[in-house]
Amino acid sequence: MTMQFLLAAAATASFATLFCVPKDQLFFSALCGALGWGSYLIFTRLGTGTVTSSLAASFFLTILARLFAALRKNPVTLYLVAGIFTLVPGSGIYYASYYFIMNEMDFFAKKGMETFKIAGAISLGILFGFSIPQRLFQINQIRKNPSKIKASSSAESSASSDRRS
Repeated sequence: MTMQFLLAAAATASFATLFCVPKDQLFFSALCGALGWGSYLIFTRLGTGTVTSSLAASFFLTILARLFAALRKNPVTLYLVAGIFTLVPGSGIYYASYYFIMNEMDFFAKKGMETFKIAGAISLGILFGFSIPQRLFQINQIRKNPSKIKASSSAESSASSDRRS
C-alpha cells in the first residue's frame, strides 16, 4: 500500500505539472492525489464495491482539497483537479472502447456501465463535498475571531429572509 501511495503522489505531481499548478503547491496537490487514492484503497479493503469506494474517496478528496485551499489561500481547483486524477476510471474507458471495436457487445456493455457508474459516483462525491458550507473551512478566521463567523452567518440569514418577504 505504501508503494501505491507513493506512485499516486508521483502521478498526481506529474499531472499537476502539466496542469500548470504553481511549484510551491505541487506537494499539496500530490498529497491530495495520494490521500485520495489511499482512501479509495481503504474503502475497497473494507468490502465496499468500486462504485461506493469511488464515491467515498471523491467526497474525502473534495473535503481535503477545500481544506488545503482555505489553509493555503488558493483556488480549490489546484488541489481537486490534480487530486482526482488517481480516481478517474481510465482503464474502464479503454476496455469499453476496446470491446466495442472488437464487437464484443456483452463485455462492452458491462465495462461501459461500470465505468459510467464510477464516473457518476465521483461526480456525486464532489457535489456532496461542495455542499458543505465554506465557513467550516475558514480555519484562520475561526481562530482569530469566532464570534465574527457567527455574526456574519446570522446577518446572512436575516438578509436572506428580508429578500424573501
